[in-house]
Amino acid sequence: MNNWWYGLYFLILGVISFFTGEIITFIMLGFILISLNNINNTLKKMSKQDKI
Repeated sequence: MNNWWYGLYFLILGVISFFTGEIITFIMLGFILISLNNINNTLKKMSKQDKI
């Protein structure tokens, strides 16, 4: 998934969380998803370096 899809996913979750009143949960979920995305990108880079 590229960054455009992540942005769309955050937008949809943000709208849903606004109407349900779960703003703090949305913020925490956003931090977790960003952290996991960074870990995934780092592991992909390390994997590419090992293949060379």
